[in-house]
Amino acid sequence: MAAPIDTVADDDALYVLTAVLLTPAQFPSVLGDDYPAACAALALEPYAEGYGLVLGQDGSGARWTVVVEDVSLVAVAIAAWDCGMDYDLSPDDRSVVCALPGWPLPVAVAAPCVAAPHDPLPDPEAEGTEPAPLTPPDTESWGPAQRRMGADEIAHQWTVWREQIDDETAFADPSDMDSAGGEATPGSGPEPASGSGPEFGPGAEPVPEPDPRLDTPDPHPEAEVQGEGGIETEAGGDQADDAAVSPVTDSPSGVHPGVRRALAQAHDYIGAPPPPGRVRSPFATGEARMLRADGPGWSLVARTDDIAFILLDEEPGEVLPVGRGKELPGLLQGLDALAVRPA
Repeated sequence: MAAPIDTVADDDALYVLTAVLLTPAQFPSVLGDDYPAACAALALEPYAEGYGLVLGQDGSGARWTVVVEDVSLVAVAIAAWDCGMDYDLSPDDRSVVCALPGWPLPVAVAAPCVAAPHDPLPDPEAEGTEPAPLTPPDTESWGPAQRRMGADEIAHQWTVWREQIDDETAFADPSDMDSAGGEATPGSGPEPASGSGPEFGPGAEPVPEPDPRLDTPDPHPEAEVQGEGGIETEAGGDQADDAAVSPVTDSPSGVHPGVRRALAQAHDYIGAPPPPGRVRSPFATGEARMLRADGPGWSLVARTDDIAFILLDEEPGEVLPVGRGKELPGLLQGLDALAVRPA
């Protein structure tokens, strides 16, 4: 399960538990709204080629995140694990950029025959100059990291979420806002609504119908890594999170000022492209793409041929669906045209 590689200081072997990519098209969104912000969170230069992050333990059980330049090797390992295949991820020492103490994401397993995962002891010779250990976001609060992770969860579970939206769900109508995010125009308010929409939170087994505790299949047999933040997105992890996500019921999303602001700022991206990774376009079924966009205080997830969902910092745990209407298709098409796509 955990393969040792000699990448940690003093030739101490690292037992690899899992790995993630840090590239403009794919990075742990808990680290930031875009690729440069994610790199800055790890004190890395935002090189266009990106990095691979290898998470593991040294011989004493200490948690380490090893940053490597060999993105292709890490991508191959992740693809093999996603297919249920064994793969010995052993980056060459020459490709190692640095070894950072701690893990930026939760990891639900540990290496065998070593102590339980813990932060490395401070180096007395560093005299307080070494970086603080990386830690996953707090799972019991709501903020930018949890908001972005919630949007990732919806993207991963799109079919489950979409099936819970029907004609009675309150939609935001993109035509309710002008290009500057102004007030709704007369007669263009949200559709009538009386039903409730999807709701989720971490910690339970996957289910095909509405449930406040959704989970996703484990893509990495070597390590069951919980989602990029506080809400679990992969099987095997068990964590508590009181910030369950559910739709706003007392303020229709079509008149929510945060939704209008998010849609207006997303529209502004088309004329003034944001930093790399702020808008990403991963694969989806059929001819569609799955769009993920983030901005100050908001996250958007959508399929280019369907509706969108918006999460806001000022609405802890709430998901606001955006109806397709007349304006959304053009907005999504414009965002997809400038989005970073995985190779």
